Amino acid sequence: MKKLLFFMAASLLISANALAEDHVMQATKKASQRDVPAKLSLSVDEAQDYAVKANRSLRNADLAVQQAYAQRWQTIAAMLPQADASWGYSSMCGYKMNFQGMEISMPDYSTTGVKASVGISGQAIVGAVLNTIAIDMQKIALEQSEDDLRANVKTSYASVLVLQDVVALLDSSLLNVEKLAEMTQRSVDVGAAEQTAADQIMVRVNTLRNNINSNKRSILLAQNSLKVLLDVPVETEMTLTSTLDDMLSAEAILNLLGEDFIPQNNLNYQTLAKNVELAKANVHMAGWAYGPTVGVGYQYSNQHYYAEGGFRMTPPHAVSVSVSMPLWSSGKRAAGVVEKKIALESARNTLAETADNLGIQNRQLRFNLQNAYETYMVEKENMDVTQRVFQSTTNKYNYGATSNLELVNASNDVISAQSTYVQAVLTLVNAEVELQKFLNN
Repeated sequence: MKKLLFFMAASLLISANALAEDHVMQATKKASQRDVPAKLSLSVDEAQDYAVKANRSLRNADLAVQQAYAQRWQTIAAMLPQADASWGYSSMCGYKMNFQGMEISMPDYSTTGVKASVGISGQAIVGAVLNTIAIDMQKIALEQSEDDLRANVKTSYASVLVLQDVVALLDSSLLNVEKLAEMTQRSVDVGAAEQTAADQIMVRVNTLRNNINSNKRSILLAQNSLKVLLDVPVETEMTLTSTLDDMLSAEAILNLLGEDFIPQNNLNYQTLAKNVELAKANVHMAGWAYGPTVGVGYQYSNQHYYAEGGFRMTPPHAVSVSVSMPLWSSGKRAAGVVEKKIALESARNTLAETADNLGIQNRQLRFNLQNAYETYMVEKENMDVTQRVFQSTTNKYNYGATSNLELVNASNDVISAQSTYVQAVLTLVNAEVELQKFLNN
C-alpha cells in the first residue's frame, strides 16, 4: 500500500512539473508573438519607443539581465539549507539464510530517510557579490543597446524625411524645366532658337528624372531599414508624422549643448567602474581561499522490517558538523591574491584614463554638434538661395533675357545645393544623437 502511494505521489509530481513546463512554454510563445498593424503612423519619439518594445536584439539583452538574476539566486541558494527525502522497499523473495545449520528467514523491509545540510564559505558569499555585479553590468549593457537602437532609429527616420524633401524639391525643379523644354522646342520649331538649346535643356530634364527615380529608390531602402529596426514586415504601410524642423529644433540643440557633463552618467564609465568593483571582489575571492568552509548536516533514517524479530542496524538520527581549513598550497593561493591585486590596479588605471579621455570627448562632441548646426543653417539658406536664383533665371529665360546655358548652370547649382543640404542634415542628426548617447540623455 505504501509503495502504491509513493508511486502515485511521484506520478502526480511528474505530471505537475510537465504541466508547469508546458505553461511556461506557452507563455513564452505568446509573449514572442506580436500583432503588427497593417498601417503605422509614428512620430520620431513614437518610432523609438516602438523599436525598444519590438526589437529582438533588445529583448535578448533584457533576457540576459533576467538570466543574471537567476544565476545569482543559484549562488545564494547553494548557501541555504538543502534537503532530500528518500524511500525504498526491498524484498528478499522468501530467501532463508543458512547460519550454522539454522535457516533464518530474511524479512522484507522499507527504508525512509531525510537528509538536510547547509554549507557556507567566504568564497561562496563573495560569489553572490560577483553575481550582483554581473547583474549591474548586464543592466548597463541593456541600456547601451537601447541607446544605440534609439540613435539608429532617429538617424534612419531623418534619412527618410530628408530624401522625401529632396524628391519634392526635384519634382518642382523638373516641372519647371519640362515647361522650359516645351517652350524651347516650340521656339526651335518656328526657327527662333537652335536645336542645341533644346537638347541641352532635355539633358537637364533627363538628369532630373533620373535623380528623382534614384532618390525614390533610396526612400524605399531607408524605409525598409527603419522597418527592420522597428521589427515590422516590409509590406507594412508606414507614415512618418514628424518633420525635419521638429527633429532639428534649435531650442532642443541649445538645451543639449547646455547640459553639464557628469562622467558617472556615461555608460562606458559606468561599465569600467563596475570592472573595478569586479576586480575588488575577485581580490576578496582569492583571499578567502585561506578561509574555512563550515558545514552542518542532519540525517534521519528508519528501516521497517516486515517480520517479527527485526532489528535496527543504524540509529534513526544523526547530526554532523564539519570544518575544513586549507593548510599548504606551495604559494599557489598567495600568487592568486597577487594576480587579482594587479588586475585591480589595472582596472583602476583604465578607469582614471577613461575619465580623462571622456573630458576631451565631451568637448569634441559639443564642437561637432555646434559646427554641424551652423553648417546645416548655412546649407539650408544656400539651398533656398539657389532655388530662388533658378526661378529667377527661369523667368528671364522665358522672356529671352538670358541664355539656356545660364539656366542649365542654375539648375546644376540647385541639385548641388540639395545634395550638400542632405549631407548637412544627416551630419547634424548624427552629431546630436552621439552627444545624447554620450551624456546618457
